[in-house]
Amino acid sequence: MAHNATKCTTPMKATSNGVFQGDDPLHYALPLLIIQICLVLLLTRALAYLLRPLRQPRVIAEIIGGVLLGPSALGRNEKYLHAVFPARSLTVLDTIANLGLLFFLFLVGLELDPKSLKRTGKKALSIALAGITLPFALGIGTSFAFKATISADAKPAPFLVFMGVALSITAFPVLARILAELKLLTTDVGRMAMSAAAVNDVAAWILLALAIALSGTGRSPLVSLYVFLCGSAFVVFCILAAPPVFKWVARRCPEGEPVDEIYVCATLGVVLAASLVTDTIGIHALFGAFVVGVLVPKEGPLAGALVEKVEDLVSGIFLPLYFVSSGLKTNVATIQGAQSWGLLVLVICTACTGKIIGTVVASMMCKVSFKEALTLGFLMNTKGLVELIVLNIGKDRGVLNDQAFAIMVLMALFTTFITTPVVIAIYKPARVVTSEYKHRTIQRKESNTQLRIMACFQSTRTLPTLINLMEVSRGTGKRGGLRVYAMHLTELSERSSAILMVHKARNNGIPFFSKEKATNSTQVVVAFEAFQQLSHVSIRPTTAISPMMTMHQDICTAAEAKRASVIMLPFHKHQRIDGHLETTREEMRNVNRRVLECAPCSVAILIDRGLGGVAHVSASNVDYTITAFFFGGPDDCEALAYGALMAEHPGIRMKVVRFYVDHAGSSVKVDMSDDIGRPESRSGDEDFISDFKDRAAKDGSIKYEESVVKDAAEAVEVIRAHKSCNLFLVGRISEGELAAALKKKSESPELGPIGNLLISPDLSTTASVLVMQQYRSQLSGHSLKSLQEDEAASNMEDCDSE
Repeated sequence: MAHNATKCTTPMKATSNGVFQGDDPLHYALPLLIIQICLVLLLTRALAYLLRPLRQPRVIAEIIGGVLLGPSALGRNEKYLHAVFPARSLTVLDTIANLGLLFFLFLVGLELDPKSLKRTGKKALSIALAGITLPFALGIGTSFAFKATISADAKPAPFLVFMGVALSITAFPVLARILAELKLLTTDVGRMAMSAAAVNDVAAWILLALAIALSGTGRSPLVSLYVFLCGSAFVVFCILAAPPVFKWVARRCPEGEPVDEIYVCATLGVVLAASLVTDTIGIHALFGAFVVGVLVPKEGPLAGALVEKVEDLVSGIFLPLYFVSSGLKTNVATIQGAQSWGLLVLVICTACTGKIIGTVVASMMCKVSFKEALTLGFLMNTKGLVELIVLNIGKDRGVLNDQAFAIMVLMALFTTFITTPVVIAIYKPARVVTSEYKHRTIQRKESNTQLRIMACFQSTRTLPTLINLMEVSRGTGKRGGLRVYAMHLTELSERSSAILMVHKARNNGIPFFSKEKATNSTQVVVAFEAFQQLSHVSIRPTTAISPMMTMHQDICTAAEAKRASVIMLPFHKHQRIDGHLETTREEMRNVNRRVLECAPCSVAILIDRGLGGVAHVSASNVDYTITAFFFGGPDDCEALAYGALMAEHPGIRMKVVRFYVDHAGSSVKVDMSDDIGRPESRSGDEDFISDFKDRAAKDGSIKYEESVVKDAAEAVEVIRAHKSCNLFLVGRISEGELAAALKKKSESPELGPIGNLLISPDLSTTASVLVMQQYRSQLSGHSLKSLQEDEAASNMEDCDSE
């Protein structure tokens, strides 16, 4: 009867003629699909926003959204369910959702690097195997409880394997995002968790292929064997045939050049063809896409281009449809009575116990501390999309009934939800003991100590200037040497894929000359490696992967851990061809402001106008003129101290101009509300300048002069007269009468009055500018006030733009 009813159901037409023709859009496939997509996006994005304070990954919001749209919540209203998700539309919805899922699994394969699996240490391998074996065994044990109660009709062999796989899976992409959100991706615990999760992911897919082969509807057991053998043959063929083809493509996609569209389209076509093959074999179309993704080379621009082209559309629009498709199959109302709820508690306890105990025991046997072992256990307990894939395949194959499916979905939701709050509660990495951190400024009494610089950059645009600045910062090398920590600031956004995060985290802190480093030919590595080899400066790469709102925490924490003396930040504007500055990233301005306020050492902001051109200038070819303006105060002293270090380089000529006020002429108005002109500050300035003048007299590369001016206008004219140089060095907040007179409302208060003057269009110069702020345990009132004004102005701009 049901069969006949289904047979008589008329298929939905694709498009309507419009409401004016009397057509209801809900009765046509395309407009109904658009309504479904919009509803899904609105609900899942709203839930993601509500769950953001709990630091939950977006997959949690999408799973909950799918369940709410299904018969568990909104679907209880029959009119809504028949209008928005009628049975006739589900075929189209499932097809689009599975197509998006197919390409997402291709991205998941891209995130798994077979070479990194080969490099996986015995420790991570042991943890991964223990984290699979025990929960798999407990899952098989739990399946007997299900068979005895709610799943008596399930096929024994595939049901056992499906339950084991469902409990032993760790969601690799979800785990990468959780670790990045908690700032654990670059820690030992994070790296170990990612290595173990990668091994776990591969093992889970192999077990799932076995489960699918066993769940075939063929009467003969040989059918399952044929399916498994053909699937294995397909994988072997891909392993042999794909690498030569991808290497040929890689040779035609040079680094730094855009990838030709034909190679992207050809790769996506191969993904679809491989999916067709595996679906024809009887495994699942997803496996073909996953295998191709794993085999695509991770080095070179092709993988990045594929992620960029595919990720936004798939992850943002198509993938949430899969969660709705799963939610429409999930009816929490089927979990009724003490028996069903008892099974839910049993599954949750079994899943958590198996993962956590297995991982903790294996970790402690590998001499990992108990706190870190427990953290690893909860991290490895993360479920996600792959779990839903396993459950959906099990339901479609008739292995899981409605009640078992609903119980397993709630288990996956619960285990993933608790990961973040539990890890936050039990694991807090030890902070550096600040009392042992001594050299926080460039100005210091011990002149022979090592200088450590945390040089931050966002893109390759500022690399030439940054490297040339490091070249002149090494002085004569007699001070204990120069060590540079090159920090790549990487924003963690919703579209950040695990391939980007894990790749950067894996190489974090590894020196460029290390034999164990992954092969990487990016411009950043080539530039810094060449500089290190030529200049004998110690360089260590490091990465900050976090949202822009918390980027300053990563920078300050890393600077303290590395005992840096100065943090060098890029300005949020870059120079155009016509010489004017335009905004690159407005968010970077807020990062700079927060670093200035919270830094554990001195801070320098670099306004890049191409110091030395577009390439690294070797030591023998360096020929720069540096000009420093001194008005007074700690920041100006820090700028001069840095300039004195640079002047040790044989290719540097330094000119210092100190300003005095001629009170016999006109007077200068001073805002006495600011804490400037303090006697102790002026005394410190005189002592510092006296020592500096003695040094200048002995060093022919330093020219010191004093300029007596009547007012701020004359001071500006003196500055204009010295604009012909390569680099300006100034303090952020200068002190004294002249500095107070120059102070006015400026566009970039984080640079201070002199810094803003030097970047203004009125002062036509090609010189780069370095604005220094000396470390103080507590910022002075004037410095702090300027930053607060900066924040208020930024907020006002945001309000105006809205």
